[in-house]
Amino acid sequence: MKPHDMGVLLDECAEQQLGTRVHLDRPFDIDAGARTHHTLPQLATLVREAAGWLAAAGAGPGDRVAIVKDNHWDYDLLACAAVRVGAVPAQLSAHLSGEVLGTLLARLGPALLVTTAHVLERGRKEGTDLASTARATLVLDGAVPGTLGMDDVRGHTAPGPHRRHDDEPLVIHHTSGTTGVPKLVVHSTRTIIGKLARFESVRLPRIGLRRTDVLANASAFAHGRTFCWTASALCMGPAAISIITTQDPNLADPVLRARPPTVLEALPASFVRFQPLTEGLDNPFRRVRMVISTYDAVHPPTVRAYLGASRHKRPVWLEGWGQTETGPLTFRFHTRQSVRRASGGAGTRNLGRPVPVKTRLRVVDPDTFRPLPSGQAGLVLARTAACALGYVGEEERWSAKRHGGWWNTGDIGARNRDGSFELLDREVDRTPQLSCLRTEDLLQARLPNALECVVLAEPGRDPLPVVVTADGRVDPARWKEAVRDLPPLREPVALTWDQVPRTGTGKVRRRELLHRLTGRTGTYGSGRWT
Repeated sequence: MKPHDMGVLLDECAEQQLGTRVHLDRPFDIDAGARTHHTLPQLATLVREAAGWLAAAGAGPGDRVAIVKDNHWDYDLLACAAVRVGAVPAQLSAHLSGEVLGTLLARLGPALLVTTAHVLERGRKEGTDLASTARATLVLDGAVPGTLGMDDVRGHTAPGPHRRHDDEPLVIHHTSGTTGVPKLVVHSTRTIIGKLARFESVRLPRIGLRRTDVLANASAFAHGRTFCWTASALCMGPAAISIITTQDPNLADPVLRARPPTVLEALPASFVRFQPLTEGLDNPFRRVRMVISTYDAVHPPTVRAYLGASRHKRPVWLEGWGQTETGPLTFRFHTRQSVRRASGGAGTRNLGRPVPVKTRLRVVDPDTFRPLPSGQAGLVLARTAACALGYVGEEERWSAKRHGGWWNTGDIGARNRDGSFELLDREVDRTPQLSCLRTEDLLQARLPNALECVVLAEPGRDPLPVVVTADGRVDPARWKEAVRDLPPLREPVALTWDQVPRTGTGKVRRRELLHRLTGRTGTYGSGRWT
């Protein structure tokens, strides 16, 4: 079965009598039955019911439906319901500030906002009336004056599935927002389903999903990656799917142990937080044959920990690099042998090769846009048929990142002689002294107690290193040894995990962190392509 129409995806999975069981670490926010176990027919029913709620609240063909709630996979169930009634869902992370949410909602101008009382209250406390941005607001978890509650919409019959052209807008996702207000990216059925999800739905040897697999996904479910994953994973009919919404290892552990996964996908930040669970023969990752990571690089010590925790003969780590606007652009495999060879922190910033047949990459001079030879650093441009339709409310910004048929990723990288690509820095975060990303990898490898290392570039000063540890401390002697052969760095700032500002996907908000620590936000890069 290949994914096509997200509005009837679960109906088609149920008709195919796929036996997949879905297990949750907590009930869906849209499920009145508060169940933590579902069959595909039960999920199909829930989507149809949700479509009835949205229609009753006034959403219909061509309307935008904004969804802002706590992190859970029912983001995608609500999106499927919106697609079913002909609307265009816009999935916005509740991790965003009230001010940023207000900006994005103003750009969207949604016919309907689906949210929670907590999100609305937080917006008010931060000076933003989020409900005023939409024609109507549906609150999932309580009664809020001037809005619709579940009692107002429950029990309404959903209209028949609405069909749309493959090139019409299907769904809107926002970028991670590490450098400021996120962009709102519009994808069509052709780009995100036809070019991305269908490609993942092929049963390739060794890395293709199998009917016997147990999938575990610990992600940020408001983002485009999980919408694509929902389409491909369900169509492959695995034995079971476990959904983890938390980054707390103590809460994730029981779910993982109840059904040890054979395929694991998670945010880079979740891999770091769950790493203590890899220890011991009875660890919950002992059956893992494949690990999938996206969004950002994962350091070699973490990759080694998960591959070492598996008792599978040849487990693989599949690393993908891409953007919300393009989907995956490159992929790379790590094995126990390859990460063993990646000593001293080397190896994590090699992005691998472009996706065969689907993607082309080139490196160009940032000023002239002329192609650069192998080994020379420049802007990375991509060419892919999966490129999105545009940005909502920022057409000029979108046009500035298009160069003929090429997309400007805003990343600085270099092409290696073997055809693989090396990621050095975001253009806006770069510094002439060193590669911040490579330096972070080296520091991570040399500081065993570091959960994460961040190197911040600031004009006119040496780069500022930030070391994230469990107790917010770094040993001076270990630090001195770690930087012995590196370019000059300032004295490190040691922080705990929760002291670092992050996006909904766990990425560090570098400009905000720099401002908190120094009071400045200046950058070497132009920032023209963020």
